[in-house]
Amino acid sequence: MASKNNNSVCEDKVYSHIFTTNAKTVFNYIYYKFGNEEKANDAVQEAFLKLWENCAKVSPEKAKSYVYTIANNLYLNVLKAEKVRLKHADKTLKVSNESPEFILEHKEYQDKLDAALNSLPENQRTTFLLNRIDGKKYAEIAEMEGVSIKAIEKRMHLALKSLREKIDGI
Repeated sequence: MASKNNNSVCEDKVYSHIFTTNAKTVFNYIYYKFGNEEKANDAVQEAFLKLWENCAKVSPEKAKSYVYTIANNLYLNVLKAEKVRLKHADKTLKVSNESPEFILEHKEYQDKLDAALNSLPENQRTTFLLNRIDGKKYAEIAEMEGVSIKAIEKRMHLALKSLREKIDGI
């Protein structure tokens, strides 16, 4: 049953290889969706834990896709719960005592950038960040997202077009 090409994910060596080759990219993928390092780390740990728990059911060839799917589903579940919490949260602003000019310029820039990125549909934002921040190629992003390279090209085009319109003068 176990030939040299068909190792089991349950083998420490195979699982370890899957983890080392994919953990960082799964983290970045989820981090760009969450925008929160701690939550992204939790989602990645949980995804790899589920892979280990279901190692007998997942072939090594499907493990990467499985981990991305689990991590994305965890992201969606947390997002749903946070929407309810944020609806009732008290939003307060914190003030810093750094150089007022610097803080103001930085805040204005950051607000424009955040608003522009947040206004993008999730798929465009994720594609843009994976490509521009992580340096992922369109083919890699397409594999992660489970869509064609043409779809990724279209998302990137639309994201860039939208960002150019919204971040005028930056």
